[in-house]
Amino acid sequence: MSQEYLSFEDFIKMILTVLDRAGIDYMIGGAVAAWAWGEPRSTQDLDLVIHLGMEKVNGLSKELEKVEIYLPAEIIFESIHEIRGDLPINAIHGTSGYKAEMFLVRETDEFRKLAFKRRVKVDFGPMLGKVFVHSPEDLILYKMLYYSLSQQTKHIRDIGAIIGAMNEKLDYAYIQKWAKQKDLTAIWETIQKELGIERK
Repeated sequence: MSQEYLSFEDFIKMILTVLDRAGIDYMIGGAVAAWAWGEPRSTQDLDLVIHLGMEKVNGLSKELEKVEIYLPAEIIFESIHEIRGDLPINAIHGTSGYKAEMFLVRETDEFRKLAFKRRVKVDFGPMLGKVFVHSPEDLILYKMLYYSLSQQTKHIRDIGAIIGAMNEKLDYAYIQKWAKQKDLTAIWETIQKELGIERK
């Protein structure tokens, strides 16, 4: 793959190839996952959830280096042991500046573990082929969570697009259950009201 010009789609394929070669399971989240369930939105960041065992850290670091992403194994180990917050491992491509934010599946995070089990394989066509993404329900929940932390309206726009496209196919009971557990009920009720969704 030529490094002279790297499209964002090529960057996604490159990262997924790295994960495959390192034997690491993944799912795509964020704006790219929203492409599957809602509508395309411009982005230069790839959000990923990865199931990373300690034994695969060195392999991941070496595979990333092959594609001009320099992320020493020591930095990855530090991220695995970090318990102060849900901080991603940032893999930045030196030539293009594209970034992959890799969030870890942790044993203590029941919601992320469940979301990972619920991941869905979606065919993006010639652009990316078949890749694993967040389920639409879990993506909505994470978008609400990130909105509660950042107040960035892009998350609300993405949620509106997902609901507009999926509508009755969504498992609203599941969303309601986890919104309550994550203290997101007020945000969820506001979104439903603004979109004219009535649920008993």
